[in-house]
Amino acid sequence: MYENELKALKKAGRFRERKIFDVRLDDLASNDYLGLSRNKKQFKKAVKMVNEYTTFSSKASMLVNGYHPIHRIFEKEMAEANSFAEGIVVGSGFLANLALIEALVRKGDMLFMDEEYHASGIMAAQLLGDRVITFAHNDVRDLKAKLEAHPANRQIIAVEGIYSMSGDICRRDIFTIADKFQALLIVDEAHSAGVIGKNLLGVFEYHNITIHSRHIKMGTLGKAYGSYGAYILASKTIISFLENRAKPIIYSTAPSVFDTALAQVNFEYIQKNAKNLRKKIKAQQKVVFSMMGMEPRSLIVPIEVESNDFALFMQRGLMDQGYLIGAIRQPTVAKPILRVILNLGVSPKKLRHVLALIRHNTVQ
Repeated sequence: MYENELKALKKAGRFRERKIFDVRLDDLASNDYLGLSRNKKQFKKAVKMVNEYTTFSSKASMLVNGYHPIHRIFEKEMAEANSFAEGIVVGSGFLANLALIEALVRKGDMLFMDEEYHASGIMAAQLLGDRVITFAHNDVRDLKAKLEAHPANRQIIAVEGIYSMSGDICRRDIFTIADKFQALLIVDEAHSAGVIGKNLLGVFEYHNITIHSRHIKMGTLGKAYGSYGAYILASKTIISFLENRAKPIIYSTAPSVFDTALAQVNFEYIQKNAKNLRKKIKAQQKVVFSMMGMEPRSLIVPIEVESNDFALFMQRGLMDQGYLIGAIRQPTVAKPILRVILNLGVSPKKLRHVLALIRHNTVQ
């Protein structure tokens, strides 16, 4: 029934399918920034934590009886560490963005979203009709002009701490302009928590932002935290409002108990080892500068290539050499890129090798 559409995707080099990749490949494609996905010691700590309770699964939504003590422990520790008043666990980052945007932007409000915001936020914004304005990526002047042009009952800004494809860090001026207009600020920290800041807490810490009641932080557990799920940190009023209005929270089974426990022990590990992890992050970034002349501020290195077919060709060739990198195509990005993740689980020596292979085949 959809054969013609699939043929068109294949012809354009945009066809996708699930694959189980060889575990022996060095992972420079996933968002496992700190390499915690293979840390068995941390896995065993999470198992021990869950085994202390009589219930191991979520059973129901959090508003029925799926709210587990491990969920609460994690929420409290995340809120306290990040200087927020309250937190709530959510099933995934996609659901968290859907919950925030669909619930918080009420009649008479306006949402101002960075044009490179995650697809989950863009999809949620489509539910809002004419209550959404996009602004040029990381462009403070454009955001200011649009805030001035579109007054509202509540103005809500949505940005990312680190943008998932470009690796750009959200500009500090955006926090300043949000304060000037007394706007709510939603910051998706999926790719910045665990990666930047003195204690690797993310962009709020990186920019030395003092948290207040108009700040909202959302993050995922499936990236630097080596697990699965998400969290939202905000004022007690906003968290209570989400409990009462956010459909992905009200009508979804509570997040996995074990995955929350794994995120908890991994978060504790990151806080304890932040100084050493920061050194490793800087070492990987220095390799990129020495090999490619690029100065990444995150652990994402996008390398633009000539076509979708060439991106896939390079991905296959690097797999033959023992490396897995991302071949990112439309509609995720406007132009195809090789997305190299500076996974701390991959040695600087191997990173040099893969970048040398890429440089040889892409730099004219």
